Amino acid sequence: MKDGDKGAPLPAEEAGEACPICRGAGFVHPTLPSGPPDFSRIEPCRCVKPGRQRERHARLEAYSNLGPLTRLTFENLNPQGRRGDSPAFARAAEAARAFATEPKGWLVLAGPSGTGKTHLAAAIANQLLGRGEPVLFVSVAQLLDHLRSTFSPDSPVSYDQLLPQVKAAPLLILDDLGGHFATPWAGDKLFQVIDHRYQARLPTVITTRLALSRLEEPLRQRLTDPSLCQVFHLEGERPTRGGLLGGLEVLEQPRLKRMTFATWKRRQDLPPDQQLVLNVAYREAKKFAEGPEGWLVFAGTNGCGKTHLAAAIANYRRQKGEPALFLVVGDLLDYLRRTFSPDSLVSYDEAFETVKQTPLLILDDFGEQASTPWAHDKLYQLLNYRYNAEIPLVITTSLHLDQIETRYLSRILDKTTSLVIHITAPDYRIGREGPELRPPR
Repeated sequence: MKDGDKGAPLPAEEAGEACPICRGAGFVHPTLPSGPPDFSRIEPCRCVKPGRQRERHARLEAYSNLGPLTRLTFENLNPQGRRGDSPAFARAAEAARAFATEPKGWLVLAGPSGTGKTHLAAAIANQLLGRGEPVLFVSVAQLLDHLRSTFSPDSPVSYDQLLPQVKAAPLLILDDLGGHFATPWAGDKLFQVIDHRYQARLPTVITTRLALSRLEEPLRQRLTDPSLCQVFHLEGERPTRGGLLGGLEVLEQPRLKRMTFATWKRRQDLPPDQQLVLNVAYREAKKFAEGPEGWLVFAGTNGCGKTHLAAAIANYRRQKGEPALFLVVGDLLDYLRRTFSPDSLVSYDEAFETVKQTPLLILDDFGEQASTPWAHDKLYQLLNYRYNAEIPLVITTSLHLDQIETRYLSRILDKTTSLVIHITAPDYRIGREGPELRPPR
């Protein structure tokens, strides 16, 4: 009987007699294209295939290391994110579905805890498992623990067996790439895995809570290589909705929400040189909003338009579904002081780390509020961290640059990092010209 003529599976033990297809042998010879059986090969008969498929799926599931995450699928995923209103999450979910259909290249999901990164990664793994395709899902902390345990004499698998298996997995999902670089050994092992897969162009999914700009240069280059990687930044709960920073973030205030590039008005009442500076400031702000990189500093008298441009950058990024944190410096310092109160629901460390690490920070009205050594130190720590980590920053200030403390100024005036624009236009709200800014010394 030809293999192609086989009917529905009929396991011999269920029928109470030998399978009429394989006559109890458990295997058949597949059919050649020309018609007769190929006696040089065998394959499982249909009477045993259901059991084999179940065994294979069980093996794949064990290999996948998903455990309880098998419940996380695309079917029970809110395509707009947990809040139901996140365009950034919707784009990431669409990309994850496409990746699960055809795993190719790298998918990098970055964002704070609770933004759905792990759900998307697990949904990809579960869809592949459902098709019978192998996938290895492992958290970075778990991977490092497994690698360390292989050096134990009681380990059932050796280091030389485990590391190559991870490096060469058909599809590897590394969940929660974060603060696991505490030791040179851990950083070296992770880089070996990531670099091997980068050089071999093996399909990989990586989730991380870190801003990618915080990663060391070799690792960041691999995770952001546009020829291989799709990178999606997922936004967490906005502070104005009861998040970590409470009501500190002021971008939701009606006046600031109206400050966009579309509502920017050119001032025809100004001398040509002042109009030119405003045009340059607008152009550079728009360019920065489209692709935040480095630092952008607007200096000028109160009411010259610098806050409008800074808010326009933040509003533009928000409309694109990307994170942007707009803070007034005086409010930030007051908030950080309040975190030391016994009644504070947020610790100082949590609040300050959130501000330091946010992917795009706008500091409005910089400088005048730093009246105490403590305030000076906090601002310096904030600027120095973002300077060394090369994280995008926008600053507005009404101070003359020579009034700004030297340790701030050395970073603000670094031409490899910052673009400083002196807006010489007067206060547009009261039609009164403010003091002319002097160039930096």
